[in-house]
Amino acid sequence: MPRLLDVSDDVRAEIGDEEADRLLAGGNAPGSYDCTSCRTAGDSEQEHTSTVLFVGDETAVLAFAHAGCLPSQVVRVAEDQLQGAVRSVAGSPDEIPGAAPSQAVLGVTSGLVLIAGDLHPALVVEPTGPIARPGSDSGDDFLPLLIEQGYMPVTGLEEAPRTLEGWSVLLAMGQLHAVLQPGTGGAPSQVAWWQAHQPLVVTEGWRAAANKTQTVLVFAAPAGSIGRQPREDLLRDALDKAAANGRLVAAALPLAGT
Repeated sequence: MPRLLDVSDDVRAEIGDEEADRLLAGGNAPGSYDCTSCRTAGDSEQEHTSTVLFVGDETAVLAFAHAGCLPSQVVRVAEDQLQGAVRSVAGSPDEIPGAAPSQAVLGVTSGLVLIAGDLHPALVVEPTGPIARPGSDSGDDFLPLLIEQGYMPVTGLEEAPRTLEGWSVLLAMGQLHAVLQPGTGGAPSQVAWWQAHQPLVVTEGWRAAANKTQTVLVFAAPAGSIGRQPREDLLRDALDKAAANGRLVAAALPLAGT
């Protein structure tokens, strides 16, 4: 049975016309799937669905997402983030698209967040799957690990979070490049906590606000808490819900670059 699939030109170029046409005709495509963005169930027979291809140096993994969460696209990731992945085109809801549980990919969304009457440039970080503590393969320790680094739990968005020393957000030539954290072992330099595989474009309003305040608010939530929201009002609603459920931490990071 034909699926309500969107296969972008970039994805088609990677997988070939034959495989793309087979997917669109219903072959090798799941009916039900676990959205690679919001991690909730989807049905390609009933709702528009995007094909998302995670590509490493040697490995490629095809995943699926609600069309409202993500457009069909090719996502370049480090090869080690794909190694160990067992997701197939018909992957099960228990599998993490494109990554083993301890190697989940961090998704980053930019937006302006209204707090106490002021618009603040913000980044929302949400992994594609559970983040295990190094040396452990059980549970999701994403928020506890960040709290240990100085991020603060958020129960409401009535006031901006406090500044976290040693961290920063790198903006270069108007594009987002990385979130930097202090180097390990007493090193004075910073290292990338998250780095864009390709620089992310931000809106003029976001960039202007960041340049004005020289600060970016970074919110982080466990996998499945926020999702890719297409509008800033929906993003704010998702942040409010995550905060109310005790699933949100935040910090204000200095802006590096312009």
